[in-house]
Amino acid sequence: MTVAGSPGSARVTLSRVAHEFASAHGAVRALDLVDTTIEAGEFVTLAGPSGCGKTTLLQILAGFVAPSEGTVDVGGHAVVGPDPERGVVFQQATLFPWLSVRGNVEFGPKMAGVAKAERRATADRLLDLVGLSEFGDHHTYELSGGMQQRAQIARVLATDPALLLMDEPFGALDALTRLRLQDELRRLWHETGKTIVFITHSVDEAAYLGSRVLVMSSRPGRVVFDEPTPYGREAELPEHPRSTPEFIAFRDRVAAAIHAPA
Repeated sequence: MTVAGSPGSARVTLSRVAHEFASAHGAVRALDLVDTTIEAGEFVTLAGPSGCGKTTLLQILAGFVAPSEGTVDVGGHAVVGPDPERGVVFQQATLFPWLSVRGNVEFGPKMAGVAKAERRATADRLLDLVGLSEFGDHHTYELSGGMQQRAQIARVLATDPALLLMDEPFGALDALTRLRLQDELRRLWHETGKTIVFITHSVDEAAYLGSRVLVMSSRPGRVVFDEPTPYGREAELPEHPRSTPEFIAFRDRVAAAIHAPA
C-alpha cells in the first residue's frame, strides 16, 4: 500500500505560470502568475468563480496545454506534454463501452505491455478498492453514473500515476451519490497516498475533501486563498463532520474568498 509522500506520489511546483489564448477580440489572459507548491501526497481542492482558469490550470498540469509563461514541474520533471505519471479523471466517465468494467481497468497496463496475469490482479485489486469487485464482468453501460465514475478512477489508478488530476468528477451526480463518493475518495486517498488536485464548483466539497484548499480569483486567475482543510489527513472524522463549528467557519472563509471582488 502506498502512503502519503511515498514514491507513489509526486511533488508539484508551479512557478509564475500564466496563460493567454487567442479570441476574435484579441488575446485573453486566463491565468496570471500562479506560484504554488503541492507536496507529495497532498490532496488539494481548487475552487473559484466560473471562468477563473481552474480547468486551464489542470490542463497545464496534465500537459494538454503549454503555459504562455512560467514552468511546471511534477516529480522533479518539467511538464512538456501528457504522461502516464499524470492521470486525469474527467467530469463524464470516459470508459470504453465495448469492454467490460475489468477490461477498462486493464486497458492502460495492457497498452504498457504488462503481462495478463499481473494486469488482471491489478484490476481486481482496484475494483475491490473502489467497491466494484462484483461488477468486473459487467458492461459499463450497466453501471449507474456513480459506479461509472468509480470505474474511471480505478482505470486511472491502474497505471499507478504519481499525480491524480480530477476535473469536477462528481459535478453531474445526484447529491446523495456525490456525498458518498466524496467519502470514498477520501478513503482512496488515505489508502493510496496519491497527490491529488481536484477541481470543484462546490464550496462544501472544496472544504471537506483532502488536505488543502486553493481559491482562484476571477479572470485572470490568481491564487487568492490557500489554507489547510479542517480535517486534513485525519482518517477518522467527527460523527457529523459538516456540522462542526470549525468546518462551518472554514467553509464560510472559502465562500468569502470565491465571492470576493476581483
